[in-house]
Amino acid sequence: MFKRPLLALLRAMLCALPALSGLNAHAATLTPSEQRWIAGMTPVLLHAKTTGMPVDIVVQPQDAPDAAPLALGFKDGRCKLVLSLRGNAEGEATLARLPAGLEDSALELMAAHELGHCRRYLDGAWFHLPAGFAPSGAPADLSPDLQRAYLAMKSTRREEGYGDLVALGWTAQRHPEQYAALHAWLVAERGRDLLPGSHHDTLTWLQLAQDPKALGSAPSMFEAALPIWRAGLNIDGE
Repeated sequence: MFKRPLLALLRAMLCALPALSGLNAHAATLTPSEQRWIAGMTPVLLHAKTTGMPVDIVVQPQDAPDAAPLALGFKDGRCKLVLSLRGNAEGEATLARLPAGLEDSALELMAAHELGHCRRYLDGAWFHLPAGFAPSGAPADLSPDLQRAYLAMKSTRREEGYGDLVALGWTAQRHPEQYAALHAWLVAERGRDLLPGSHHDTLTWLQLAQDPKALGSAPSMFEAALPIWRAGLNIDGE
């Protein structure tokens, strides 16, 4: 059963875009796995709503075996948290890998990561470096197509690093006593099947954020992420 705050949240936020999901989604038709993910993410979703972030939940009704269980889209000025759990073994596998006793906090962390992406889109900053930084070039021995792919990969990696730091900022502010355990879990997740330098290689930033004090005391998790993000960009050669 849904608790009242979750029902209210779903009525306010749950939607489905024809381009993404093909039909309207309603709380009554959610699978147990979808309910579990949304219930765990609820504190972050409520925070987004109360702070005025234009965030909707999109539940993919069709099987999506190759999709990320949770992702972010952006359309018409609104952020879309997209759940693709049906026919997707990785959705259940991700739940199984959540740290024991900290499952809800880990789901919050994952949702806060996506809010980090949302903030960057809303600010018109997606794929843009902060002031004072210039992008490094691609290796000269790559073909033009591979150079473009390389630069896109580096841009994605930067955004993933920022998202992880926003997520840790949320954790530091809301669950400080769990920070070490959740940081270790996130490092382990990022280290799974790691290809150094690839899209989701955020270990440079995670190492800098091992101590939650490194995130500073900014009241916003988005602002708290910035100093470490910039420090990681320096290390990364931007």
